[in-house]
Amino acid sequence: MAEKSDNSMDMYNFSVLRDLRKRDGMTIADLSERTGISPAVISKLERNQTVAELKTLFRLARAFGLTASEMLGLVESRTAQCKQETDRRVGDFHFRQIEFANCRCFYADAPKGAQRSNPDAHRDDFEVCWVLEGTLRLDLPYESHVLSAGDCLQFDAVFEHTYEVLEDCRIIIQHIRKPKRF
Repeated sequence: MAEKSDNSMDMYNFSVLRDLRKRDGMTIADLSERTGISPAVISKLERNQTVAELKTLFRLARAFGLTASEMLGLVESRTAQCKQETDRRVGDFHFRQIEFANCRCFYADAPKGAQRSNPDAHRDDFEVCWVLEGTLRLDLPYESHVLSAGDCLQFDAVFEHTYEVLEDCRIIIQHIRKPKRF
């Protein structure tokens, strides 16, 4: 454990440990027993009176089923991220897009008859399609879905899929990054 300097106070917020501990129904003593970290150190961390060394961060992360990098991401000073949308046209589809590290959101409109296959925006994501207005058909390898206003479908975007607009459409498509598999 290292004492906090003025610099690290702004960089890290270890009070998130209290939230994680309470979420899991643990006392400080329970967390101490699970990690081998003294209750005094855990208490100081939760009150932001100190910062954790890497070994401590690793042990705390494992207690909550996280990786050390995920835990570090949680304790980094919490600030909102603001992005400006980008705009693009792909065939008859008009997309307004916002992208963050873990997700991408698309607001799209397209006229009846528009079709989009093998979209170029994919990583190994889950995809959610929410129809706001109109009707479209979404074809997946072994199934097809007709979605109307208010309908929403989630699927694994790694599979080939095709959007076909059956009635002028406004849709929201969200790509959510999958958690690491290994």
